[in-house]
Amino acid sequence: MGIESIRYGTKLIEVMPVCDQFQNMDDKDLEILRLVQNNARLTAETISQDVGLSPPAVQKRLKKLRESGVIEREIAVLSPAKLNREMTVVVEVILERENRAHLDAFKRKMRNAPCVQQCYYTTGEADFLLILAVRDIKEYEEFTEAHFFDESNISRFKTSVVMDRVKVSLDVI
Repeated sequence: MGIESIRYGTKLIEVMPVCDQFQNMDDKDLEILRLVQNNARLTAETISQDVGLSPPAVQKRLKKLRESGVIEREIAVLSPAKLNREMTVVVEVILERENRAHLDAFKRKMRNAPCVQQCYYTTGEADFLLILAVRDIKEYEEFTEAHFFDESNISRFKTSVVMDRVKVSLDVI
């Protein structure tokens, strides 16, 4: 099963089919996905007007996209400013040792840390890249003390404080 090219408006998008049922994913599916990734609260009626399908057809396609895992979750995007989480910090973490037990332990700690919005296990110099949303530098300092300083497997970490949120998105298409 290889990568397929699907025309999406004026763009040509390469899609790796998840399973046989999605070898037949068409422009209507992609349009539905584009709409719901921007606003998951759209009704089937609203989507149907934009994509030219009946509301039941849209509901059937959405159900298939959800059940197959193409749509993983539907979430609310919260305002960091309104919730006193205006400081975004990007942290590169380098581990001392990279065996499975140490990697799994670090991943588990990051999944359970409320201020960690995103955590990526990466190639390159850093082993992990973290995106944190914190109130202020004091909260970030407390995070580093709890998760980095007392952890013998953290070799070092590098911190960048975000000055401006230029683009924040989880869009895929």
